[in-house]
Amino acid sequence: MRLNNVTRTLAGVIAAIGVAAGIVAGAGVSSADPAQAVSSETVGVLAVDNLGLNTDEAQNVQFFLLIRGYDPGASDGQLGTASWKAMQRYLRDYGYGYAGAIDGVVGTNTIKALQRRLAAGFGYTGAIDGVAGPGTKAAFKNFANNAV
Repeated sequence: MRLNNVTRTLAGVIAAIGVAAGIVAGAGVSSADPAQAVSSETVGVLAVDNLGLNTDEAQNVQFFLLIRGYDPGASDGQLGTASWKAMQRYLRDYGYGYAGAIDGVVGTNTIKALQRRLAAGFGYTGAIDGVAGPGTKAAFKNFANNAV
């Protein structure tokens, strides 16, 4: 059921962006209405990256972070910015080599630190390359199902 809600929300956001883009593109620069601009809050749902985990597995990761004192935001099974900020803090504090900004962006540095964590007991045997490929995703699934 949650997938349908997310799909509807995503469709609504895409439609709003399309309408806003059409309005702004059709209007002259001097007549564009700033109230019709799409805010970053509107497209925030697009910032979710579960790295192949289903909702229950992502909730397990959120619970893992929460019980260790890292607030992942809502425990909704959607690994968004707050969840990834919590993960970045965890990866930094527990010595997995995360030294970047705590920004919630699932970039190369976040993935490299996650790969180090996954190599320490969750079956990741690939390169620490910052690429969330099939090996990283499989080990992250193992982490989600067994770390809590």
